[in-house]
Amino acid sequence: MPAHRFHGGLQLEKHTTGVLARPIQIAAPSVVLALALQQHRGLRLSASVRVGESVAAGQVLARPDLDIGDPRWGAWLHAPCAGEVIGIETRPLIQQPTQSGLHILLRVDGIDSVQAAPFDWQNMTREAVQACLARAGISGLGGANFPSADKLRVAVETLILNGAECEPWIGCDDGLLIEESADVLLGAQILARACGALRIDIALEAHMTRALAALQAALDEVPMPDAVPMRLHRLPSRYPQGGERQLIEVLTGLQVPLGQHPSDIGVLVHNVGTAHATACAAQGRALTHRIVTVTGPGVHAPGNFSVALGTSVADLVAQAGGYTARARRLLIGGPLMGIALPHDDFALQKGSNCVLVLDAVRDLVAEPSHACIRCGDCAEVCPARLSPQLLWQSTQSQRLDQARENGLMACIECGLCDLVCPSHIGLTQSFREEKQALWLADHRARQADDARQRFEQRALRLQREAAALEARRASAGKEALSASVVALAIAKAKARRIARPGEDGGESAP
Repeated sequence: MPAHRFHGGLQLEKHTTGVLARPIQIAAPSVVLALALQQHRGLRLSASVRVGESVAAGQVLARPDLDIGDPRWGAWLHAPCAGEVIGIETRPLIQQPTQSGLHILLRVDGIDSVQAAPFDWQNMTREAVQACLARAGISGLGGANFPSADKLRVAVETLILNGAECEPWIGCDDGLLIEESADVLLGAQILARACGALRIDIALEAHMTRALAALQAALDEVPMPDAVPMRLHRLPSRYPQGGERQLIEVLTGLQVPLGQHPSDIGVLVHNVGTAHATACAAQGRALTHRIVTVTGPGVHAPGNFSVALGTSVADLVAQAGGYTARARRLLIGGPLMGIALPHDDFALQKGSNCVLVLDAVRDLVAEPSHACIRCGDCAEVCPARLSPQLLWQSTQSQRLDQARENGLMACIECGLCDLVCPSHIGLTQSFREEKQALWLADHRARQADDARQRFEQRALRLQREAAALEARRASAGKEALSASVVALAIAKAKARRIARPGEDGGESAP
């Protein structure tokens, strides 16, 4: 048991029994898969295929759209199935339903095996392993979908494998660990190689009893030569312990300073699903499928499904038995940190870990909101040690700079403040929107600053080129003037000889 704990949090009732009652099922892909070219905020992909082109399963569809000199790796995108590219069009993004982005539309005509070249990670440099993971499309499968190779660029001492699945309805990591523990541990070793870690801490919550047993059995097997030491931690079940900063504090007692990253204190966190995808990549399988939990009182047959990326929410729910009469609210993710969807015509992507269909009773925003009574309950449960009521006041009065100073960007959007608020104020959604506004403002400021620097550099370059051209012209003018002076002198000398022919030593006429 850990000697540390994080601030705030709550112990929540779990609802994963039905999901884990049956093995992971293979979901049939949609007839048309829609694969987003915006995999992570701030990083877009550029399509490598054309409309009308036939592609094989595992073929590269898009590569990171990076400028020359950009040190990031990004993560490539591959075809989950064989088929034909029938369009590249704008569609709503499942993680940001109010925004749209380009999607590659792939009409499936075959579900053949997805094979690529395996790589010998044990005999490769850190950078070479990172490049292979980027080309295999490995991204964070815990929900953030950040390109894994970019997280691995900074060398750290400790790699934390995050299996602390704390959202009460999600069980995709739990099911994966029960069935694929050996590959998860193999992937952990590859990730440790890529970031230079000297030890691996694996964290699970106490309610994940079958996963704990499976992992312990895998750890007890004969280890591979030169393996990085691994330790399994059984943590008390407490939400949101699966948050990156909260998990680091529980395992190490260290807090990641605001504005810094875990790598700044020598720690790196990766999801167990990411580790499994990493092991598959080393065996020659790009990331084209992921485990998705389909659950809630609004579906007939909850379970974990292996889903081809780009499959629609509607088709996946249909394979979970379809909607019940109690279905009232559709979420991508858990009930606390999930994103509400207006309909089910969205395509699942790498960061989509759960499709949750709630009824009216469990709809946390169903009751009308009232004025804040300043009870302080939200501050007591906030794992980021913020004062949500102060942030709420700042956002409502549009004082975003003050909200930033009060720590708005440190909010992990866990939803606990919503859960305990007696006034039923939608705090988390407000903070999410204002954080997006601040991020866009910062992004535009960076773009403007980059444009200004490019303009200034271009002006200096043009100024230097103009000066060099003027210098060349001046030098050419001097050379031309010197040549004309010499030519004039020669012409004058010739003229004198013609005027006085005897002076050149020749005979005079009689």
